[in-house]
Amino acid sequence: MVSLLLVAHTPLASSLQAVAQHVYPDSSRLLAAVDVDPGTSLADTEQQVRAALARLPEGDVLILADVFGATPCSAALAAADGVRTRVVAGVNVPMLWRTLCYSDMPLDELVARAVAGAAQGAMHVAVPRRQNQPTPPTQHDSVQHHDQ
Repeated sequence: MVSLLLVAHTPLASSLQAVAQHVYPDSSRLLAAVDVDPGTSLADTEQQVRAALARLPEGDVLILADVFGATPCSAALAAADGVRTRVVAGVNVPMLWRTLCYSDMPLDELVARAVAGAAQGAMHVAVPRRQNQPTPPTQHDSVQHHDQ
């Protein structure tokens, strides 16, 4: 099984970890989180990521980071070897759940599943309201009189 490490700005990583454990309660041994506090240096964050990786079970690890180019993702990239440890940026709940659901897949396939889960989980679900158009009057009269 592939282990997962969440690396994100405080408190996103630990919050996502809690969401993951809510749906997948048995995931706690394969899942770790590193919250990056404001002002934490890249070097310190990289040390935190390396320490979290060392606590995970032996084997492949997929790191899910919040924003490409930000300190959490940059530290994850510095700590990942690109072979047994990969990084995917843009973590969201659908990505996380998809990854946990398929954590028994090989790392390359899991990366693809994670990216697909993120993309498929983002959708426009609200019907837009008409703007600058009057709302048609309702035809409901609580005391309607009809000729009988």
